[in-house]
Amino acid sequence: SNTVELLTILIKNTFYQRRNMKFLIAAALASSVAAFAPSVSNARSSGLNMAFESELGVQPPLGFFDPLGLLDDADQERFDRLRYVEVKHGRICQLAFLGQIV
Repeated sequence: SNTVELLTILIKNTFYQRRNMKFLIAAALASSVAAFAPSVSNARSSGLNMAFESELGVQPPLGFFDPLGLLDDADQERFDRLRYVEVKHGRICQLAFLGQIV
């Protein structure tokens, strides 16, 4: 009698675990599909940022990407300075990572 009850409980637990696992797999697939779905984007650009549209690194579909607005009222000198600083910090980070590996 105890063996039958234990077996019944084990079968029920296995059924619920499988059902939960199927649900988790379906949820993971649904979320991964949503990550690659096209989104509606409102393209906005100011005339001032159009001056930097021909710079290296400007790629479609984003074009000139300045989400923080650091270059809203900047000239070419400011743009060049920010680009130089970005490259310098990137190189420092690469060296720091290499230092961690070594």
